Amino acid sequence: METHTAEEDLVLYIAKNLVNSPDQVSVTRKETGRSIVLELSVAPDDMGRVIGRSGRVANSIRAVLRALPSADDDRGNLRRRRVILEIE
Repeated sequence: METHTAEEDLVLYIAKNLVNSPDQVSVTRKETGRSIVLELSVAPDDMGRVIGRSGRVANSIRAVLRALPSADDDRGNLRRRRVILEIE
């Protein structure tokens, strides 16, 4: 069983509730320095549902990701990491 971070779980939850084919939704996480890149993959027919008119749905998902609290590093200090959502 795969373990996901809060960011991945949130994107999966939102996307699966927007699309017609929730079984084809997946999120891949890549960490680059101070950023986290989440790649959301959906069925081709569901791409418009996740992006929305003029990108409104995608931008709303990104806004919710920005509102998530910061994570603690190994020393107990809060660190702010930028979360980037890419939709494929």
